Amino acid sequence: MTAVHENPIITTAVRVDPVAGHIGADISGVDLREPLTDEQVRAVTDALHTYKVLFFRDQHIGHAEQIAFSRRFGAVTPSHPYDTDAPTEHPEILAVDSRLYEKRFGVRKVSYTNHWHTDVSALINPPAASILRAEIAPERGGDTRWTNLVAAYENLPEALRAFADGLRAEHRFGGSKPAWSDDSDYARKVAAAPLVTEHPVVRVHPVTGERALFVNPGFTTRIVGLSPAQSDAVLKLLFDQIAEPAFTVSLRWRPGTIAFWDNRATAHLAPSDLDHLDVTRVLYRTTLEGDIPVGVDGEASVSISGDRFTGA
Repeated sequence: MTAVHENPIITTAVRVDPVAGHIGADISGVDLREPLTDEQVRAVTDALHTYKVLFFRDQHIGHAEQIAFSRRFGAVTPSHPYDTDAPTEHPEILAVDSRLYEKRFGVRKVSYTNHWHTDVSALINPPAASILRAEIAPERGGDTRWTNLVAAYENLPEALRAFADGLRAEHRFGGSKPAWSDDSDYARKVAAAPLVTEHPVVRVHPVTGERALFVNPGFTTRIVGLSPAQSDAVLKLLFDQIAEPAFTVSLRWRPGTIAFWDNRATAHLAPSDLDHLDVTRVLYRTTLEGDIPVGVDGEASVSISGDRFTGA
């Protein structure tokens, strides 16, 4: 089973305080207005691989500082395969802005989706990590939750782990129930350049070697080789497993809060408690270029539609 330290870890002025039993840690002792040292980068990277999602508080930075911070951990991609609303001077920034969604999707929403999902897993190389910064946060509600997909896998019965090890699944942008209306510009944009990939249901983390369930209700549509009824039954079992509260952590956003998560070992859940409220929620995301997932059998994912998404 994955080892999670109970006590704070302090190294090179970086303090790491675990916040939940299986996932999540608060990071302090760094000022993201200043460049990180190599030692700090190593400490943060090690913490990310151990705790899967890291929280930085009271970091009041702008787009340029967020991009510079992100680049210390990998190549930063453009904002999103379908994004046309990135600030023109910062094409790496995705605006997670409640004020944009009605125009973009044709329906009023405060967040893109309220299904558990791993960012853009329909890509052949989903992002390795994501960094999300809060600019405007509501006074109540709007929490984001993350789940540890390694813990979800490891806590399956042995027979189910062995079964899942040999499966592959289709990930399609929009999933089974897209968040946008059929006649929206966004729907036409996705239809013109669909993203569809067959990934292993269990992927091996390229750094830690850990095995993680790599399915999510936001993008995973079917298990390859099973009948529709069989596929639905298996996916329900796996979706229930990744949503088990014991494997999760929740974050209350405040302006200046930053979350940094390993997209290869987590899924996350945007809030669904704000759509009836007259509130504004604005966060900004950067993503790091990812590798092509590899299964337990050593076989890599296969693209059905769509190219690699790369950064600089």
